Amino acid sequence: MPKPKKRGSNHQRGAGGQPRNVQPFSDEDASIETMSHCSGFSDPASFTEDGPEVDEEATQEDLEYKLKGFIDLTLDKSAKTRQAALESLKSAFSSKILYEFIMERRMTLTDSIERCIKKGKSDEQCAAAALACLLCVQMGSGIESEEIFKTLGPVLKKIVCDGTASIQARQACATCLGICCFIVTDDITELYSTMECLENIFTKAYQRDRDTNGVSSTHNTVLHVSALLAWTLLLTICPMNEVKKKIEMHLHKLPSLLSCDDLSMRIAAGETLALLFELARETDADFFYEDMDLLTEKLRALATDGNKHRAKVDKRKQRSVFRDVLRAVEERDFPTEMVKFGPERMYIDCWVKKQTYETFKEILGSGMQYHLQSNDFLRNVFELGPPVMLDAATLKTMKISRFERHLYNSAAFKARTKARSKCRDKRADVGEFF
Repeated sequence: MPKPKKRGSNHQRGAGGQPRNVQPFSDEDASIETMSHCSGFSDPASFTEDGPEVDEEATQEDLEYKLKGFIDLTLDKSAKTRQAALESLKSAFSSKILYEFIMERRMTLTDSIERCIKKGKSDEQCAAAALACLLCVQMGSGIESEEIFKTLGPVLKKIVCDGTASIQARQACATCLGICCFIVTDDITELYSTMECLENIFTKAYQRDRDTNGVSSTHNTVLHVSALLAWTLLLTICPMNEVKKKIEMHLHKLPSLLSCDDLSMRIAAGETLALLFELARETDADFFYEDMDLLTEKLRALATDGNKHRAKVDKRKQRSVFRDVLRAVEERDFPTEMVKFGPERMYIDCWVKKQTYETFKEILGSGMQYHLQSNDFLRNVFELGPPVMLDAATLKTMKISRFERHLYNSAAFKARTKARSKCRDKRADVGEFF
């Protein structure tokens, strides 16, 4: 990747007094230099600290300088350039904590995102919606995030409800709407309004079930899945009286979605059912579900599904998920999971925490561990307390060199290969396996 030009250099300026390296450009004569900068941040590995030691202050200044250029490029005339800039900003926001940098430019970023969602095509709208999520994650649950949501909320709702918009854009906006509302909303009225908007989307799957025998997979299914998961996330922060109303409204309808041809919908419906049962039993220890036998029969069938017309990977994933869902519904049990990040550990011991963790992991990707360590908002959500401050010496002793990591991986690979070879050898005695 070519080196960025220094801010103090007297390089040629284009129209409007802008430096050429951040000058807007068209599809026909796209700047190779600027596009290479954009693509350089598309890989989160660009922000890892796994290389040789460098001057952190200089690196931070260089990063911020590039990010300023990307923010400018979100207003470019070229759709490809705008989308590349949005993707670059997404990678940076998911991989670094940039609170102070964003705080100074939050209104500019909000205006750029709003414009891209309103006027962009499908891919650009998806990138802008994802960036809006990351913007709120960076800012946390403060007044600034509320201002961002007041601007973007109506735009997101409009796209979600717009039947003429692309399914991908509506799906991304539904997810963004749920996450941003989860982060910033203290106003209970806004929370209920957002949930109603999402309900109007995924309940159409119920409608289709009444019209046909079983739920068929359509191009709208991905939208219904995203709306259902976003709605479920918001349900976890509702007052208990509202939770009871929603459970009464949806618990007897959701099992119909377990017959959907689409794996994602079956899994989303199953995990939502497990979460609803968990919340129902928290609100009422004597909670009783009338159609329990029929529901457990459906769940058990999905947990042991062996249909040959389904892919092996899909069947494996489905059986794994529905074994846990069946245990939650029948035995009130949850298989505790442990998440490691840095020197810390977090235990996911309920469906509410699992739903929240999976949602933020989806938008942060490989940056999830970094944000769990450093992001005050996420640490508050998962009750992790203030960030653990470690001095440079401690961090250096904890860090494993690339060579040591390579040796460890090589040894593990050889051991795994030997174990598998022994099991695969038809001449091996069965009694020697265990």
